[in-house]
Amino acid sequence: MNHLPLILKREYLTKVRNKSFIIMTFLSPIIFIALIAFVAYLTQLNNDKVRVISVLDESETVQNVFKNTEHTTYNILQGMSLEDAKALVLQTEGTGLLHIHQLENKTIDSQHITFYSEEAPSLSLISEIENKVEKRLTNIKLQENGVDVEMINNSKVKITIAQESFEGEKTSKVDSVIKLIFGGAAGYLLFMFIIIYGNMIMRSVIEEKTSRIIEVIISSVKPMQLMLGKILGTSLAGITQVVIWIIFGGILTMVASLVFGVDMGEMQTPQQQVMQQAMDHPEVSSQAQNIANAFYHLPLTNLIIAFILFFIGGYLFYSSLYAAIGAAVDNETDTQQFMMPIIMPLILAVYIGFFTVIEDPHGTVSTVFSFIPLTSPVVMLMRIPFGVPLWQQILSLTLLIATFITTVWFASKIYRVGILMYGKKPTYKELIKWIKY
Repeated sequence: MNHLPLILKREYLTKVRNKSFIIMTFLSPIIFIALIAFVAYLTQLNNDKVRVISVLDESETVQNVFKNTEHTTYNILQGMSLEDAKALVLQTEGTGLLHIHQLENKTIDSQHITFYSEEAPSLSLISEIENKVEKRLTNIKLQENGVDVEMINNSKVKITIAQESFEGEKTSKVDSVIKLIFGGAAGYLLFMFIIIYGNMIMRSVIEEKTSRIIEVIISSVKPMQLMLGKILGTSLAGITQVVIWIIFGGILTMVASLVFGVDMGEMQTPQQQVMQQAMDHPEVSSQAQNIANAFYHLPLTNLIIAFILFFIGGYLFYSSLYAAIGAAVDNETDTQQFMMPIIMPLILAVYIGFFTVIEDPHGTVSTVFSFIPLTSPVVMLMRIPFGVPLWQQILSLTLLIATFITTVWFASKIYRVGILMYGKKPTYKELIKWIKY
């Protein structure tokens, strides 16, 4: 008799009715959204702060490059000693004092420039000041050497190489960035889902084994049915939790925006400014057009279908390994010796995806690892946005499904013996013997 639907239902209801599952389902998005909103609120307060920087340029060579901005005010000091300038900044509670020493030969380097402050300044502030000073000193140096700076600036040429396939399809550098974002998000999502809910399956098997309930269940249910039921039931519980997170998180985002005083109407102002800039500046307009074309050229239908298939196949494949580990040990501490062979291929897949696929999506390394079942769910999802032949996708998916079926068969044999083993920490040699039984 097929008990798989009953086991699946039992596993699903057991998970979703668990108090800790219910609490974390609703508490996790609350904590996550609250942290994001709080950080955004603090960032907004920090951005509203106006920094007052005093500049004492005894050489009178760079003081004219400092112009006031929305969040930074430069106070140019003249006819004042360094000690008096420090006292003035401390008295007015300014952000800091930039001092350029008096020089006999107008040649300034790092030893002649000092920034004084009561607290350590931010890296962005120091970098901004350094860029202004470097640009000014470079121009002065060029002029001293008889070089026309204005001519150099007018002679600079910026080009963007047009890209087009032999079939006439136009692309750009932006296409690669957009494809990397889509592929990376899909691969990383699968990676996190496997880690979170694969461990949940493993813990579930260990708990039932420890409570000896499994001895009653195993007497009337085949090991493969029991394992598949736990994998599918926990997977459905995980999907339910993710859906609730998305819906509840969206509602909390709207509430947080109201609580922290974020006006949705004001959030449209930067977008309108960008549109206005796009109309006024051809370069910005061209960049916006490239981004729109990049989204248009994405194989969305292929991405969605492939994401669903490889996501399901990859998760089921790794979940069977997690379930086998749970059946082979008595507690979570003993699982550490078996976790490395599972985690390492996933980490390898992510690294190959981010460091190899983006550079050469159709190269030998990317192609080979998109066929290996241990890495194909992540690597292939990252390759598909760059245009992968359909036959390669079908071959990779076929290998993944075949490996999953084989893994389930081997894992069920480990499950059959290991589920009734207590008090002994198994070795890899013993696991091989269990498979032969």
